[in-house]
Amino acid sequence: MDLVKDMLRLLAIALLVTVVAGVAYLVGFGSGYYAASLTSPAVVAQEAPTRPVAERTPTPPPPPTRSPARATPTPFADTSDDEQQAFKIFWEAWNLLKEEYYGELPDAQEMPRAAIRGVLSTLDDRNTGLIEPEISKIINQDSSGSFEGIGATVRVNKDNKLEIVRPFSAQPADKAGVKAGDIVIAVDGRSIEGFSVYEAVAVIRGPAETKVKLTIVRAGDPKPFDITVTRAKITIPIVQSKMLEGNIAYVSLFDFSSLATDQLNGEIQTLLAKKPKGLILDLRDNPGGYLQQAIQVADIFLDAGVIATEKDKNGDGETFRSGPKGIAHDIPLVVLVNGGSASASEIVAGALQDRGRAKLIGETTFGKGSVQLPHSLSDGSELRVTVAHWFTPNGRQIHGKGLTPDVVVALTEDDAQAGRDPQLDRAVQFLLGK
Repeated sequence: MDLVKDMLRLLAIALLVTVVAGVAYLVGFGSGYYAASLTSPAVVAQEAPTRPVAERTPTPPPPPTRSPARATPTPFADTSDDEQQAFKIFWEAWNLLKEEYYGELPDAQEMPRAAIRGVLSTLDDRNTGLIEPEISKIINQDSSGSFEGIGATVRVNKDNKLEIVRPFSAQPADKAGVKAGDIVIAVDGRSIEGFSVYEAVAVIRGPAETKVKLTIVRAGDPKPFDITVTRAKITIPIVQSKMLEGNIAYVSLFDFSSLATDQLNGEIQTLLAKKPKGLILDLRDNPGGYLQQAIQVADIFLDAGVIATEKDKNGDGETFRSGPKGIAHDIPLVVLVNGGSASASEIVAGALQDRGRAKLIGETTFGKGSVQLPHSLSDGSELRVTVAHWFTPNGRQIHGKGLTPDVVVALTEDDAQAGRDPQLDRAVQFLLGK
């Protein structure tokens, strides 16, 4: 098995060099599908996933700082003699398939992608993966902050089912009766079993004023049932705020997209003008987003010091720091987290916890402490490669472990159905000294 994996990795090197070179006739073989972070419970989507990783490229994306796309590279230029010899085995197998296979082979566009996906499926990293061109367009559209769809965040849960995380208030899904926790098993009568979150998003999405039928499995209902939703133009909410009892300010950040810091700054300034006794930052079910936004958000609450350290496979690191004084650097602060708080959320929460700036209340975070560098390939697809892991100011590794709250408070299904929020209640009590 190790030999097979080694061969597949060698195949990937040759394939990637040639694909980037733009050799249109190149074909390959392989199996598997893109599973990089798509089946992770931390990945959520506004029918198109909010970025599930702390990405190095902001929106709008500048030229990648570490792009693998060289100018018209020569095939095999970066491969050893042994690797070139190993790649000949691929061509032997391909020629045999062409000559003998009884059935249709994938076309020339799909074959290299299938080979790459097959290799990626052997890696011990679900966050390194290939995104198809059409799906890549959907992800990039989300960066604009608006799209046409049903108005809900979704994720693929631990049972590999598409779950509604949250329908946006007063948006089409909410108006049609879709609820948090609903499982979508079919779209317009077509089963979506085994779909990645991006593939499911692609079939749920559609033009405003058109209808989509969702087949729902809901806890407590004996049988699946259908809900028809009329799509609309959706503006993605990033920040919501309000004042709570006892003059406690509350602000919720839904993701770390390109407008996160600006919107959060504005909301916090409005809240601070009311002279609150304390502030609650809600990062529950926030899947993360752009690195730049994570650093800037943390900077709002901190004075000078370390926010996080990025270390690559060689142990080389880059340290990110906050400035002298953020606008909310001294107000008593609590951060709400749960198992859906991931990536950029964990960078912020880990910095605030390690530096004694805030107490974390809720449940252990997801543990998505790796950073992916997205690369655009010549066919419009995107290869996301894990290039580093994150560490908190005290050197704690986030990836695979998550952050343990200072005060552990569960939020059960019964709580959610009854409209109770014991985590938020505990945060208010903590800030009031109760």
